[in-house]
Amino acid sequence: MRNIFVDGYNVINSWPELNKIKEYSFEAARKKLIEVLQNYAAYKGYKVFVVFDAHMVKGSIEKKEKDNNIIVVFTKEGETADSFIEKYVNKIGRKSEVCVVTSDSLEQQVIFQRGATRMSTLEFYNEVHKMQQSIKAKMDKKISSNRTFLEDILEDNILDKLEKIRKSH
Repeated sequence: MRNIFVDGYNVINSWPELNKIKEYSFEAARKKLIEVLQNYAAYKGYKVFVVFDAHMVKGSIEKKEKDNNIIVVFTKEGETADSFIEKYVNKIGRKSEVCVVTSDSLEQQVIFQRGATRMSTLEFYNEVHKMQQSIKAKMDKKISSNRTFLEDILEDNILDKLEKIRKSH
């Protein structure tokens, strides 16, 4: 299974709709990102770690929440998302397929050295957007194929009568 590590605030700051939500509420932007990533993880069959910095929060301890294929991490005081990701990639980067989503250029270099690939937040945005369009197209196709039209279920003589009524009004 492919493991994707996402620098949460890096993505929020670079995706237009999340950045706009962030202006009103960081919590709402985090929830929207998590929702999008849950769909992405389920659709792709990947394990996604979304990591949020809490290193500036006094007394903060590391918190992890798991929901199917997504793990939401808030780092502990003094630990950045980058350092958390580096630590985990160092453990599993050479044993399994790992991709890190960040636009931090220093982080990208460190990740390569530890056996992971990287994807910029913009590249990831485009991949997620394509996935959302694919899901929508499949749903639209399914809805249209399940549609039943009145003329398909009524007898011809009733259709003729209805048509005459329509024309007379």
